Amino acid sequence: MDVSYDGTDFSGWARQPGRRTVQAELEAALQRQPPGASVPKSVVVAGRTDAGVHATGQVVHVDVVPLEPGAPGRVPVDAQGIPDLTRMTGRWNKLMPADVRVLRARVAPAGFDARFSAIRRHYRYRVSDAPWGVDPLRRNDTLAWGRPLSTDAMNEAAADLLGLQDFAAYCKQREGGTTIRELQQLEWTRLDEHLLEVRVSADAFCHSMVRSLVGVLLMVGDGRRPRSWPAEVLASGTRDSAVAPPHGLTLTAVDYPPDAELAARAEQTRNVRSAEDL
Repeated sequence: MDVSYDGTDFSGWARQPGRRTVQAELEAALQRQPPGASVPKSVVVAGRTDAGVHATGQVVHVDVVPLEPGAPGRVPVDAQGIPDLTRMTGRWNKLMPADVRVLRARVAPAGFDARFSAIRRHYRYRVSDAPWGVDPLRRNDTLAWGRPLSTDAMNEAAADLLGLQDFAAYCKQREGGTTIRELQQLEWTRLDEHLLEVRVSADAFCHSMVRSLVGVLLMVGDGRRPRSWPAEVLASGTRDSAVAPPHGLTLTAVDYPPDAELAARAEQTRNVRSAEDL
């Protein structure tokens, strides 16, 4: 399933007791309208987003038991017992609040895993450097910076961060996890007089990595830090406190290899990287 959501009123993607989350809303809709013969227990997501972070291209998968051809039930199926996913998408969206939507659904090819089969994730972060703040209609997905920003300075600093690196200085570390990632794109553009956007792509991201990269580069962009500073932070291995707020961040797309390579990619991703890979 391809999923879009406004993260403003969610405590992130992952289900949490007593909290409103995207996962909980989606799973509740699937339980009320199962896509197969059994009620799915949970969904697997391409990338967990933090509280306040949005998505236009999130990807999830769910394992289901197919309905038998001709079996009675609420789900229309074809001759192979595959449900009419177009109609079911409409039903799920009627069961969910307006700030989360399933855009489309399809039967996944063999070996597909929304998380481990992915080869690349894409994010954008939007910032307004207008002296008066941010356009009121964009306040939920754009950061008001309030200082003039130089895209040239930020792009020059960003170039030193590209490639396969240990991003421990830009990640909130988790026990047993790796901070080695391949950063493939980190590029700022000015969309209009006061609106800027950075496009960020990597094979994967560790916790808070994009927001940390943005926060450090913004301080270069407004002249408070030299262009060499982001690379110095990276080399230090020590996490800096310059982390941009979540609401400017949106997950826009997830890339996957050809169908025949999905299972192999999932197996490769499960092998945790170490310093020897650098």
